[in-house]
Amino acid sequence: MDAISQSIDKQTFLRLFTTQLKYQDPLNPLDNNEFTAQLAQFSSLEQLMDINSNLSSIINYQDSLNNALATNLIGRNVVVDGNRIQYNGSEVKIKYTLNQPATSVKAEIFTEMGEPVRTISLGYQPAGEGEILWDGKDNSGNPVQEGSYRVQLTATDETGNPVDIASDIQSRIIGIKFENNVTYLILENGMRVSLSDIKAINEGGV
Repeated sequence: MDAISQSIDKQTFLRLFTTQLKYQDPLNPLDNNEFTAQLAQFSSLEQLMDINSNLSSIINYQDSLNNALATNLIGRNVVVDGNRIQYNGSEVKIKYTLNQPATSVKAEIFTEMGEPVRTISLGYQPAGEGEILWDGKDNSGNPVQEGSYRVQLTATDETGNPVDIASDIQSRIIGIKFENNVTYLILENGMRVSLSDIKAINEGGV
């Protein structure tokens, strides 16, 4: 539609059309077929311009509706793909998905600066969704400070080959940001995600 708008608009087409009628040779009038074709082009252009205007209105309405609905999500707990977790003094659930069974599943937790904090190793795990619990302690059994941490999940099969594993992170929405017609959710763990990134929405915070 932009290409049509930039090429010729409705008013320009009408001026060209009426000018053509004004200066046509009375002894050699415009061919009926050509005249009909140009009228059809004008009608099609007008309809396309109206459709574009209506679509723009619908899109603007949908964006406004999405923004209004997004504000109601503040305080909710959401599940998204990611590797950042938030420790608030309570046990942290790290959900994951395995494409196939794994002989070993391991979660390595780091500070935001990349310093190792805790390694949690599990034995055999079946394919599908699973969960790893972190009690907020480091490898020495000492409680860690509250805040954001990063988790790295790895899984291997019986021959030691890697198995695909994806982590689903839970975090509470603490804010909304509107940028370039896209609605972003600001999560407590520091992540910024779009509405399309959300896998699940739960009542209340983490």
